[in-house]
Amino acid sequence: MQGDLHCHTKLSDGSLGIEDLITLAKKRGVEAIAITDHDCLAATVRGKIIGQRAGVQVIPGVELSATDKETGKTVHLLCYSCDYPDRLEGLCHRNSLARKKAAHYMMLQLVRKYPIAAEFIAKCATGSTNIFKVHMMQALMECGFAQQIHGDLYDELFTKEGSKSILVTPKFSDIEEVVTAIHDAGGIAVLAHPFVYDNLDSLPRLIECGLDGIEVWHPSANDEQRAQLQKLAQKHKLLMTGGSDFHGLYNNYPVSIGDVLTPDTAMDKLLGYKAKQKRLLKKQQKLAAEAAALAAAQEKSIG
Repeated sequence: MQGDLHCHTKLSDGSLGIEDLITLAKKRGVEAIAITDHDCLAATVRGKIIGQRAGVQVIPGVELSATDKETGKTVHLLCYSCDYPDRLEGLCHRNSLARKKAAHYMMLQLVRKYPIAAEFIAKCATGSTNIFKVHMMQALMECGFAQQIHGDLYDELFTKEGSKSILVTPKFSDIEEVVTAIHDAGGIAVLAHPFVYDNLDSLPRLIECGLDGIEVWHPSANDEQRAQLQKLAQKHKLLMTGGSDFHGLYNNYPVSIGDVLTPDTAMDKLLGYKAKQKRLLKKQQKLAAEAAALAAAQEKSIG
């Protein structure tokens, strides 16, 4: 079974609702998907129910925002199949507040530059847990100041080098805290799209924190980069995942669900990973107990 393990809905910065997303996956013949909204777990239960009705396996997921305090770069970490999603709610809430604060400052600058109302921008984000840059661009399009979401105006507004830059980067939790939170929730931590934020320099620290996997197959990576990521994953014994990073109307390149997939073998390893880890832990505990018993017996015989 192959799967698209990176999809977004209206709950964050996607343009489709949960049901429409799953229907599209079904029509495209995608057997499994993961809904990975930014810092939002709200699609988990509903997505699973709708997926069961449609015959599409929906793997619980979330894309958590983080900051590598050592490099200063934004890092996105995908969390899959967590046992206790409520344990991530606090982290999601803090990240959401950081994003809202940054969005507020950007909106203040935007309404000074263009005759649009902040309330209208908020209206364009209806259904989302936050206001994202794409919602601001939609407001500009609706009012006739842009013809597309991603283009010259987007680059001018939302890159540091842009001539009209209003970019404010949120300050998220450190990567170590986020990986720990994922594991505390019983989830699998995967580094998302390493080349989008130039995150390969964060990989050694992430591995030290207990990173479980890396997103190898993503539209942002070319064949050479995917080969590089596969070698890194094999070297460090990391899981490999992939997905389209589908946002619908808000994608900055033409891509649909299923255009990028996690291959069969990688899917099997992901789905069996937690059971394998539990078996390894039990084995280690058994060996530790046997070693302790042997040491106690030797001490007793010496005494």
